[in-house]
Amino acid sequence: MRISVFGLGYVGCVSAACLCESGHEVWGIDVDPVKVNFLLEGKSPIVEYELPELIAKHRAAGHLNATTSIEEAVRKTEISLICVGTPSLPSGALNTEYARRVCEQIGAAIKDLTRSHTVVLRSTLLPGTTRRELLPRLEQFSGKAEGNGFYIAYNPEFLREGSAVSDFFGPPKTVIGAEREVAAKQVAELYKGLPGPFHMTKIEEAELVKYADNSFHAVKVVFGNEIGAIAKSVGVDSHRVMDIFCSDTKLNLSPYYLKPGFAFGGSCLPKDVRALSACARQNNVAAPLLFSLMESNEESVKRAVKAIQAFGKKKLGVMGLAFKAGTDDMRESPVVELVETLLGKGFNIKIFDRNVSLARLMGSNKAYIESAIPHLAELLCESADDIAVHSEIVLVTYRDHEFYPVLQKLSKHQIVYDLARVPDSEKIHAEYHGVCW
Repeated sequence: MRISVFGLGYVGCVSAACLCESGHEVWGIDVDPVKVNFLLEGKSPIVEYELPELIAKHRAAGHLNATTSIEEAVRKTEISLICVGTPSLPSGALNTEYARRVCEQIGAAIKDLTRSHTVVLRSTLLPGTTRRELLPRLEQFSGKAEGNGFYIAYNPEFLREGSAVSDFFGPPKTVIGAEREVAAKQVAELYKGLPGPFHMTKIEEAELVKYADNSFHAVKVVFGNEIGAIAKSVGVDSHRVMDIFCSDTKLNLSPYYLKPGFAFGGSCLPKDVRALSACARQNNVAAPLLFSLMESNEESVKRAVKAIQAFGKKKLGVMGLAFKAGTDDMRESPVVELVETLLGKGFNIKIFDRNVSLARLMGSNKAYIESAIPHLAELLCESADDIAVHSEIVLVTYRDHEFYPVLQKLSKHQIVYDLARVPDSEKIHAEYHGVCW
């Protein structure tokens, strides 16, 4: 395939050289003639392991070209990758000036083309940027509509400095966001044969994936450092602790606990987060990430309260009171906090939870509901069908097969507010809302 790469910085240079290695013909474009001349001389404009050798090899073979002329590059290629920088503004917001300008110039260049051209954004962009800011410029300056003269796609990169060439050929995943299947397939051809899963998705989802990745990487660095600081303060080998931590690929380094939903609760997580936070404070260790966990968790409850209030109805049915499915444990259940808050705001509430029925409760959980929340015990009903009859709003707090038939019986005049992402939500006739989807 013939490819033009806009922006000969870090991502652009690596992408250009590696695509040549994959058998493609590449044109590199930059407004800086110094960078263009570097490539024309077979030299790398950036320091990166293995990159100089690839550039020299493919420039000598005639597979790698470079120019400052956008018109020439677009005319000679089928697909353009935009790899220009998106630096921070003083406010912290994203500066999309370079991406906007390139899209205007590419749009002008494809105006007179008699064939379709595909434009692929590789620059890191916040969700919605491609659709709101860049696509309109391509259409305006080309005089063509997406899908009729050109296609657009978003293809984030996952390259680390120092190992970028290796990362290109051994990616953890390939993500392609596109409006049309023809564009997605064309972009996928660029990476044919590479390992790792391929994800074809919406443009906005592809844009956000990159931010989710990098933000989580930042969380991991800060988390490791905070645990290290606490470990040092109490005389513990932090590396040994984290080696053990990382050996757990069932819960710790895994998809568990990473699906968006509602707040955490139960007898372990809140108690242990508070205890470790207290330990840090007692040892004069500042651990802002750790300290923020309970506050952030409480925000999940507040968001749910506001969303339920916004429906403007007062008859609420709650399916599930325990902090998760398969248990009768209500200690520090965020659902209990949510229900108590809504009670205080005048909601007429009924609750169904088979495991929390008074006839089945025993031990500490029975003592807890009788002593701490006896007023909620009075709201419990015996059947999930009672919830359907009572409610204008049905709150689903976890997944339970006993809930699903009732949800599908609800009318279009009722509302479902889902904290658990129940399966087959499209079969629910009621007005459906997810807590964060």
